[in-house]
This record gives sequence, C-alpha cells and structure tokens, in this order.
Amino acid sequence: MDYKQVIADAAAKASGLASEELLPLIEIPADPSMGDYAFPCFKLAKQMRKAPQAIAQELCEKLEKPSCMAGVQVVGAYINFYLNKRRFIEDVMQNVVAAGEGYGRSDIGAGRTVCIDYSSINIAKPFHIGHLSTTVIGNSLYRIYGFLGYKTVGINHLGDWGTQFGKLIAAYKKWGSREYIERNAITAMLELYVRFHEEAEKDESLNDEGRAWFKKIEDGDAEALEIFNWFKELTLKEVGVIYDMLGVKFDSYAGESFYNDKMQPVIDELKEKNLLEFSDGAYVVRLGDDMPPCVVLKSDGATLYSTRDLAAAFYRKKTYDFDKCLYVVAYQQNLHFKQWFKVIEMMGYGWAKDLEHVAFGMVSLEDGTLSTRKGKVVFLLDVLNKAIEKTLSIIKEKSPDLENKEDVAKTVGVGAVVFDTLSAARIKDITFSFDRVLNFDGETGPYVQYTHARCASLLRRADFDWKSTDKDYSALNNDEAFAAAKLLYAFPDTILKACEKNEPYLITRHTIELAKAMNRFYYEHRIIDDDAPKTAARLELAACIKQVIKTGLWLIGVDAPDRM
Repeated sequence: MDYKQVIADAAAKASGLASEELLPLIEIPADPSMGDYAFPCFKLAKQMRKAPQAIAQELCEKLEKPSCMAGVQVVGAYINFYLNKRRFIEDVMQNVVAAGEGYGRSDIGAGRTVCIDYSSINIAKPFHIGHLSTTVIGNSLYRIYGFLGYKTVGINHLGDWGTQFGKLIAAYKKWGSREYIERNAITAMLELYVRFHEEAEKDESLNDEGRAWFKKIEDGDAEALEIFNWFKELTLKEVGVIYDMLGVKFDSYAGESFYNDKMQPVIDELKEKNLLEFSDGAYVVRLGDDMPPCVVLKSDGATLYSTRDLAAAFYRKKTYDFDKCLYVVAYQQNLHFKQWFKVIEMMGYGWAKDLEHVAFGMVSLEDGTLSTRKGKVVFLLDVLNKAIEKTLSIIKEKSPDLENKEDVAKTVGVGAVVFDTLSAARIKDITFSFDRVLNFDGETGPYVQYTHARCASLLRRADFDWKSTDKDYSALNNDEAFAAAKLLYAFPDTILKACEKNEPYLITRHTIELAKAMNRFYYEHRIIDDDAPKTAARLELAACIKQVIKTGLWLIGVDAPDRM
C-alpha cells in the first residue's frame, strides 16, 4: 500500500484539489511523536486564500480518516497522520513474504539499456586501493539498475595504450627477465616502471627509447606487440583474482587500444561540421566562454583521452543504443567529462544528455597521495587478504566451533572493505586507514552481516513449523517492531532513490539502520517462547528483516552468511 497516496487522496477529497498536486507535499516527520506522515498546508495558502493554520484545521474537520490510520491530528499548519501500527506491520510483512528475494525489485527500467563504465584498470600497473571506489560503486550500480529491470552493460575501459607501455618494454629489455615477470607479474612490472622513471631522471635519453618502443607498438612491430600482449594477459589474469573476490563482472573489456581505428570518423565529422580548429599547437573544439576548449588532437596528429572517449561513446551508442551511459570516474576528471560531453552536444546529438559522469572522491594514504611512478601504492589484494586474515583470527577466538571458518572469513573480510567504501556519499574524499576499514565494531559490514546470521540462527532454533502456524501479531505491538517494519516498507523506495542519484551508500545506510532496528527488537523482546502463535509472528518479522538485509547487501556487492 502506498500510504502517501492514501493521504493525498483523502486530502484531495477534503480540499477539492488534485491528489497529484498534493502528493509531493507529504513529508515524514523527523520526530515520530509528530506522526508517521505530515501534510503541511503552507503552499495551499495562496490558492485557498487562508492562513495555513486555518487550512489545516478546516481540512482535518472535512477529512475522512483512512482505515489504515490510527489517528489524525492538527499541529499548527500541519496535519499529522498516525499509522495503525498492527495493520501496518502485518501488511508490510505480507508484502515481503510474498515477494521473497524479489522484494524491492521493479520493472521501471524494462526495455531500457544503461552502460556503466567502471574500474578501468591500467595494464601492467597494480590494482591498488585507488581503484577500489570506482570498482565497487560501478558494481553496485550494475546490480541496482539490473534489479530495477534495466539491461545493464558493464564496461571495463582498460588503460592499455600510451607511451608508458613503450617505457615498460624499454625497461624490460634493459633490466627484466621473462621468468621473474611470469612469476611475479604486476609486482615485477611495477618494479620495472618505477626503476625506469628513477633512471630517466638521471638519463633523459631513456624517454626517447620508451617513445621509440611505443611507436613500434603503434606500427604493429611483432616483438613489441608480443611483449605488450603478454603484459596485458598477465595483468588480466592477476586482477581477475581480485574481481572474483569482489564478485565483480564485466560484459566488455574494450579498452583504449580497441578504439584506435574508430577515432578518425569522429575527427572527420568534427572537421565537416567546422568544429575543429588549430589553436596554440593543437586541434581543439571551442566550447564557449564557460569552458576551456576541448583538445582533440596534438599538432602531430597524436590522439588524447578525449579523442578515445568520443570514439567510445559513439561506438557504445551504435552497439548498445543506451538510454544512459554512466562513467564512474573520480571527480578530478570533472572538466574532462564536461568538455567532451559538450562536444557531442555541439555535434548535434541529442543523446549527449544521456551521458553522465558519476564522480567520486579521491583515495589517499594517511601520509600522502598514491603514486605509481614512485611505487607508493597499497595493493588491493593485500588489503583484502589482510581483512580476511584478521577476520579469521576473530572467528577462531569467538566462534571456535564454526564450520567453514575460512569461507566465512573471506565473506566477512572482503565485505568489510566493500561496505566501508560504500558507507558514505561517493563524492567524499577517503583517507585509507586499515584501522577504520578493519574495525569490526559499530556501523560496519560485519555488524550487518552478523545481524543477518543472528536472524538465520533464530529461524533455525525454532522447534516447530512457524511458517504454517497461525500468528498472533499482538506480539509485534511495540515500538521496536514498528520501527523495523517502517524500514522494511521504505526499502523499495530506497533502491529507487539510490538508482536516481547513483548513490549506493543510500542502500548501505538503510541496511545499517535495519540491522540496528533488528538488534533493538532482539534485546527488548524474547523472540522464542512457549507461545507458538506469538513466537511465529516474531520469527516472521526476523525472516523479513533477514531477507531485506540479504538483498541490501547483495545490491552493494556484499554476501550475507547464515553463520558467523
């Protein structure tokens, strides 16, 4: 039942105004003592030519109290509505039970496609903590949009082009060993990359060697391509382990090199439409007074990120005919995306409005920013393994008899890292701290997972068939059960808001609040006792909470263990 709609319909009948006009005015009071819903009358004053307080009093007198409401009260210019708690709880639980794993699912995206560009790791460079945000935000959005009926296309736009690969080959030829790189993969490549830049500071001619090797890659030289493709293969194999741990998948790994033969048609079209001009040693598109020009080509004809992003956008539109294309990239690239989005708009394509930069904050270490060139990185695999190791030690101490300790430790340890990353608005900068991420107390992933396991334990402990037992819902006539039911009811709307705002943290926060509500209910009320009908009602609430927590965690890319 849509309670806001019920209130809007009742207010419309009393006022003679349209319910669709009144629906957006309905609020949820911050203070529950002021009602479960509130209808403010301020915006009706001009139409009805009366003071808001007088309007509230008049409407309340005319209002037919909806049967789902226990009471209606006027406070100043507000009409406050109080739900019939018992009926509300029963109604919500019936909806959750009926929908099961599909509770909150929607078909609003049916027939629509959304492309999501995320993770975008660099070949031959480490998968470090700086890649965590884009990877888990993108993965969560991939799941959220899919849950709402969209056809989702996950794209890992690999960084697999540029002079850095020539430099790496030059370093490999000078100091590398095939056996060592086969054995150590990205770690070995990072060592070579760092050494190259250290040596190039002393001997600038090394940079010329790097550029020469990249030219060989561009020209299709057999040796250069063999080494380059080998680096790429080793990188994808190693990062695949991390993606598996995170439960992340992609539908396309088309990276920068994929668009080598797809840029010229875009450049030609820019020339045909008189948008490309030579200025200050480069070919640019002028974007007006509000933005610097978008550089599309260097004077020597070399392409840039913007050239490739333009080609990629046209390819994706032609291939997937997307309704929306999201780019999950740090906010430092804000101007870059605004510029080439504007270029597509100036080319006359209306779908430019469907391109969206989903920006997020930067990750830094506690003693400074990340730098691959200086080798100052925190490997994501090390972070995940450390989280798993710490979790396993806690499990061995607190639950020595738990079966499959290693599997549970992996689920909880990895989940802790993902959950922490998605526990705040994505635009916030993050200073990475092992102590915070691996803190298993408070509003954390392990806390929510443990609540899910607690619900599972309660359901296992019941020594009767509570599902088919007649239920006495008077057992839920308390503030704790009502608070939990309100969160269950709000869950579908939370998913929609997370999708509209591209903000997974809204779901993360909701699961935290639901876990807290469950634990308050658990500590204030005995769940299992000798009264079977009342016990069955309490267990049904626990089952509903368990289901919604599991779905919420899945939507942000975290698993929910039944035992911890």
